[in-house]
Amino acid sequence: MVGIDISGRHEEEGEYLMVAAAIHAMVGTTRLHSVEGMGFAISHDEPTLSATTEIVADAVCDLPDPSAKPIVAERGEFYEEPVWMVEQYLEPDFKYVESIAERETVQAAHHAAYAARKLLL
Repeated sequence: MVGIDISGRHEEEGEYLMVAAAIHAMVGTTRLHSVEGMGFAISHDEPTLSATTEIVADAVCDLPDPSAKPIVAERGEFYEEPVWMVEQYLEPDFKYVESIAERETVQAAHHAAYAARKLLL
């Protein structure tokens, strides 16, 4: 599974700096067992649906195994758009968080994206 998160979707001093993190993880039903790889991408674009899906796709492509599936995110990451709309950008193996393990993987991606963004500022 790949958990994703984007940090920095707000404008600061007239600019945007979005950092996406993709975490490829091995999970059980209730927890994250191991992290197999991390991918990152940055963007200075305004955070539209198109821009956020593009940066996520770039972060997933940066993984050692970019074919890992499914891609999982919190609903707010893509402005609560329906799954079928997000799948148009990220291929058919996308879904919103449903299990504890998926939530933990997305949380790991959140920490990675936030830390990477802080390093870039």
